[in-house]
Amino acid sequence: MIIDTHAQLYTRGFIDQVQAGRIPGLENLGYAGFMAKSPPSDTLTDMDEAGVDLSVVVGVDAETNAGFRVPNELVAKEVDASEGRLIGFMGLDPRKGNAAIDELRRSHDELGLRGIKFICHLNELEPSHRLFYPIYEEASARGLPVLHHTGTHYHAGRKIKYCQPLFIDEIAVDFPKLKLVAAHFGWPWTDEAIAVALRNRNVYLNVAGWAPRHWPEVLLRYLRGPLQRKVLFGSDHPLLPRKRLVNEIDKLELSDEIKTRLFEHNPKELLGL
Repeated sequence: MIIDTHAQLYTRGFIDQVQAGRIPGLENLGYAGFMAKSPPSDTLTDMDEAGVDLSVVVGVDAETNAGFRVPNELVAKEVDASEGRLIGFMGLDPRKGNAAIDELRRSHDELGLRGIKFICHLNELEPSHRLFYPIYEEASARGLPVLHHTGTHYHAGRKIKYCQPLFIDEIAVDFPKLKLVAAHFGWPWTDEAIAVALRNRNVYLNVAGWAPRHWPEVLLRYLRGPLQRKVLFGSDHPLLPRKRLVNEIDKLELSDEIKTRLFEHNPKELLGL
């Protein structure tokens, strides 16, 4: 089994929303041109081509600061239409205060979304900012994993300083039962991300958005050793096709046991499957 723990909502329904101009703020993030030029590609087709069984797709809420939101209702709709192939993570805007907590409860209880995604450089808050803490408390109580973008990004005009993985350490210590994912292994702070994952039982790294032939040697070294139970397969589709990623991973010098952990066992542990 192959489980993709991090992909964007690039289903037919989302493409239709983008083309109709119904995703506000997209043109401000530097991706509008990319999406307009890319051929329409449904994520389920991409999964089938790569032999991927399940995929997490994420909502985003950075409405307060960036004017951008991929609605949780749209995520839930596409998850429902996927016949069990997609798992939805909600987007929450910590600057919305109690309304964000209400949205968390609604998205979990009514929409069936099973995790949370944050892009802190759009919220313009460090992940350890206290505005997040009521959300972390509720997520921990409900057993919902939290996925943070870490490392460099390509959102125009947005600062990278909010994306350092060291912030995840503070959250992990304060909420030891909360499962946390540092996405994109925090590059260029990969050593820092590895250190945070090694010292905190509740922290995982994912490899989304990186072609395996470009993975840093330090990541591969730790993946073959003490991090083999803490690294998750992810695509960040449509930035990269899943078939390319799976094929390139097969060419790495990784044991079958490690690849099984990367593709299946670690994602199942994160998602409670």
